[in-house]
Amino acid sequence: MQENFHRITLSFYRYVILDNLQELRDEMYKDLSNLSVLGRIYIAQEGINAQISVPEPEWEKFMAYLDSSNFFKGVDLKIAIEDDGKSFYKLIVRIRHKIVADGLDDKSFDVTNVGKHLSAKEFNDAMDMPDTVVVDMRNHYESEVGHFRNAVLPDADTFRQELPIVLDYLKDKKEKKILLYCTGGIRCEKASAFFRHHGFEDVNQLNGGIIHYARQVKAEGLESKFIGKNFVFDDRLGERITDEIISVCHQCGEASDRHINCANDACHLLFIQCESCAEKMSGCCTPACKDIVSLPIEEQRKYRKIEKSDPIRNVFKSRLRPNLRDIIAQSPYINLTSNPKP
Repeated sequence: MQENFHRITLSFYRYVILDNLQELRDEMYKDLSNLSVLGRIYIAQEGINAQISVPEPEWEKFMAYLDSSNFFKGVDLKIAIEDDGKSFYKLIVRIRHKIVADGLDDKSFDVTNVGKHLSAKEFNDAMDMPDTVVVDMRNHYESEVGHFRNAVLPDADTFRQELPIVLDYLKDKKEKKILLYCTGGIRCEKASAFFRHHGFEDVNQLNGGIIHYARQVKAEGLESKFIGKNFVFDDRLGERITDEIISVCHQCGEASDRHINCANDACHLLFIQCESCAEKMSGCCTPACKDIVSLPIEEQRKYRKIEKSDPIRNVFKSRLRPNLRDIIAQSPYINLTSNPKP
């Protein structure tokens, strides 16, 4: 927070066979730490998925680092649209089974048989064609603050849940032109191959996702058919694409697209809260959580140790969407601060 230089926030991915993952992970962590890079990087045998911030003074060294790698040279970088450099505060490099949790058996279909990549202009033009179906391949909390006009918005919490939902929705639309989009393109890369495997022939995906789309729209003077905010998975939680606010505060119902995590660390629920409710509720999702954050830090820590099977913990972690207003309106409510479980 006190750095006197600017950071560049970006993301990139690449499907490529990686070996010696532990050695690669350790080398990457060391090399990027030396450049003061922050963020989250997941590597798997199938490739890499990275969301990071790079100090501007180290940018040329960072690019040289990528170009020196046989795996990552020439990778397509998606640079943030709105960027104050305060997106990440530590560096994490982890080995995963997959770079995106999709629940698919990659051996059951050709993961390289992907859809056609479309530029922003091509995507706009395709949206205007008859018999075109536009599908948002993101989670519900992403699409509720911003999406393409007339897009199908699956009600799913995860990409793993979304794939069968979309497949079922499209089952009688195999003759139509299918347009897929996501944040930076990585989910569409796998989804397009999955749908082609299931008999869809005219499958298309937005090249570089919403991030590239927004940059191309601005650079080329195109109409933005995406409205609202683009949700991002860092401390910013969103980049504004257009001025429209298409969602509401989950607590009072006023127009807002301000995502936050509940200030009670034993809860940490992601929800939309306007600034007025944030002040009234101390950044919390319910009165119960507000009570907890008012406790001394030692008492708050007791709640973080509650086992996941505990009913109280389940209240914290339950999917409270779409309406926290009913919970706040309930009086009296269960005061979870009375007898914390050690």
